[in-house]
Amino acid sequence: MKEITLKPIGFVSSPVTEQTDENWGQVISRVLLHPEYVGALSGLGNFSHAIIITYLHQAKYEKEKHLQRRPQGLDSMPKVGIFSQRAKDRPNPIGVTAVKILNAGDDYIEVQGLDAVNDTPVLDIKPYYPQYDKIDSSKVPEWVNRLMAKYF
Repeated sequence: MKEITLKPIGFVSSPVTEQTDENWGQVISRVLLHPEYVGALSGLGNFSHAIIITYLHQAKYEKEKHLQRRPQGLDSMPKVGIFSQRAKDRPNPIGVTAVKILNAGDDYIEVQGLDAVNDTPVLDIKPYYPQYDKIDSSKVPEWVNRLMAKYF
């Protein structure tokens, strides 16, 4: 299989410096663009939300430990495969988060709810389109609602 190489477009500036499993909803952070992408955010400030794609640089996938596990290591959660979870320790540590846009400039966006620690590399930013990104008839197992109760 061909190797894939990605280049970050910027990084996260956040008051959060250590990974946590709760209370991301009120975190305000910035995505700061690298100089070659200045101007690429033009028009994004007209959107209320964006999707931020990150490289979870502190993640460490270990097949024996993470292939199947209890979400957040909680005994109250069922043991499920990594692809049934949004855990950081994944074969490819990609983070995807829909965030509220608070402000946008030429070289940054200020957002609320980005679950990424300070200095996390950002791979892409996409505007949130409810026509694509919202599914009205979705369903999740009941444990997901319990797990996410304090996340945002």
